[in-house]
Amino acid sequence: MNISEYIRSIKSRFKSGISTEHSYRSDLQVLIEFLVSGVKVTNEPKRQECGAPDYIITRKDIPIGYIEAKDIGISLDKVEKSDQLKRYITSLDNLILTDYLEFRIFRAGEKVMTVNLGHLENGKVKSDNDNWDTFETFIKDFCAYSGQTITNPEKLAKMMANKAKLMQEAIFYALTSADDKKENTLYQQLQAFRKILIHGLREESFADIYAQTITYGLFAARLNDTTLEDFSRQEALFLIPKSNPFLRQLFTYIAGPELDDRISWIVDALADVFLACDLKTLLKSFGSSTQQTDPMIHFYETFLAEYNPKLRKSRGVYYTPEPVVNFIVRAVDDILKEEFGLSGGLADTTETEIEVEVQGKKKPVKKKVHKVQILDPAAGTGTFLAEVVKQIYKKFENQ
Repeated sequence: MNISEYIRSIKSRFKSGISTEHSYRSDLQVLIEFLVSGVKVTNEPKRQECGAPDYIITRKDIPIGYIEAKDIGISLDKVEKSDQLKRYITSLDNLILTDYLEFRIFRAGEKVMTVNLGHLENGKVKSDNDNWDTFETFIKDFCAYSGQTITNPEKLAKMMANKAKLMQEAIFYALTSADDKKENTLYQQLQAFRKILIHGLREESFADIYAQTITYGLFAARLNDTTLEDFSRQEALFLIPKSNPFLRQLFTYIAGPELDDRISWIVDALADVFLACDLKTLLKSFGSSTQQTDPMIHFYETFLAEYNPKLRKSRGVYYTPEPVVNFIVRAVDDILKEEFGLSGGLADTTETEIEVEVQGKKKPVKKKVHKVQILDPAAGTGTFLAEVVKQIYKKFENQ
């Protein structure tokens, strides 16, 4: 279908008097795939119910653009001011807003171009033939988009946060609005979290935890990626450190075909954000001013400040410089030795006798147990606890 055929079909449908915005969707899909080779234009009603844009355009399964379409005659100026469009504009880097006649393109939160294939005049669709060549160039440029160049940690945190917010809303909607709860894999994940982790976990809290976990899990995977020219949620599964079995198990679902369609498009878009940057180079000097040398731990503060500043405050996610943490832990270790007479300090142990069963008979066995219990009431990401573990490990390593 070329542009002439597209306009003819739009005119015919509009003239019938019974058309809606859904009536024109296949026309626009076919037009874009005719004008731009190698792209796939997907229109998923299930995703739209959950707040996804009407069209997702992919090339080799990588999302490159999104289109939000409204009915002919709807004021796009009003739509631009809606909360939904504001979320899309801040979260999606390459977006078109259209009423099937006027097309507005937004790049990185800014409207950069508008082109009309036609307009309404006295209740009839009139074509703007002079703009057709411009539109073809416009749509090809839109589909050639390869993502922003991410040059600093703050920009990365903002882009991660915007995608995480979109994901949180989609998950919450899927859990509270779905009639197919038994088949809903997100609901099954919620039930598993309630059974294993937090019994009274509410849908809103689960959506928040899940969105953050996916976002930061992809971050962790990309941080371990040595092949910078490609990255996806499928690849992320094999890049999650083996030292984190919980996250690896979760990404078995995230990377697989069972991932709910209502969030899969956002996860893919987030993976595309990480594809646009070399994390190790980007974060090479991150935290150097505060001596926070581990970006995996300390970048979370920057991300959370963008995602939810109130949550950051309530959870106490504010980092103490690592030299200060090291000093405090060593000071506590010294106090335990000098003031409390525990020669091993934080690593001090005592012997206790326990009974074990050997060949059906109970035998007393002496076992070493730690005398010191560690409590961090505002653990954040566990900076102090990690330093305590290092301190204890050094003691045993020296022995």
